[in-house]
Amino acid sequence: MNIATTRGTTSRAMSLPNILTYGRIAAIPVVVGCIYAQSIMDYPLWLRWVAVAIFIGAAVTDYLDGYYARIWNQQSAFGRMLDPIADKLLVASCLLMLAADGIIHGWSLWAAIVILCREILVSGLREYLAALRVSVPVTKLAKWKTTVQLVAIGFLLAGPAGDEVVPMVSLIGLVLLWASAILTMYTGYDYFRSGIHHLIKEDEV
Repeated sequence: MNIATTRGTTSRAMSLPNILTYGRIAAIPVVVGCIYAQSIMDYPLWLRWVAVAIFIGAAVTDYLDGYYARIWNQQSAFGRMLDPIADKLLVASCLLMLAADGIIHGWSLWAAIVILCREILVSGLREYLAALRVSVPVTKLAKWKTTVQLVAIGFLLAGPAGDEVVPMVSLIGLVLLWASAILTMYTGYDYFRSGIHHLIKEDEV
């Protein structure tokens, strides 16, 4: 690899869209740490608002990194790889912490399980299809699923702190979580069906 190629790769890795993605990953331990300190270590409820604020900031970068990558023509293979990973890490970490916190409990645990299983399924499918040089584009419904998912997690992170301000904040979060799980099943099936179609074609070759 020559110097010009190395500089180009470094420049793309440190572009603003990718820096926003790094920020989303860096936010994960802070959000989880705030909820852990409040719930497990019985620290003040205001820590949940800190977690919500940081989570909202991280969720906004999910839109901004793609937006700036498009308008500034800074799209890269590295960014396309890292962006969905950051999303999945953020969602999975928050769901696991909320389950440990007890905000997600009982039957609602099944909604979280569906969401996590779908993410693993789609990730594995994308990895296999990438080896076949087959692209699986993100559908508009999948983007709506992600939006509902993030809003649900935001409500659930507020949890008891939110309930003190506006009753039923936790309940609204759980309802949105189930809505997200339903969308997750549908979009997961859609991706799976598309993947199976390519797999059958590959076997026939």
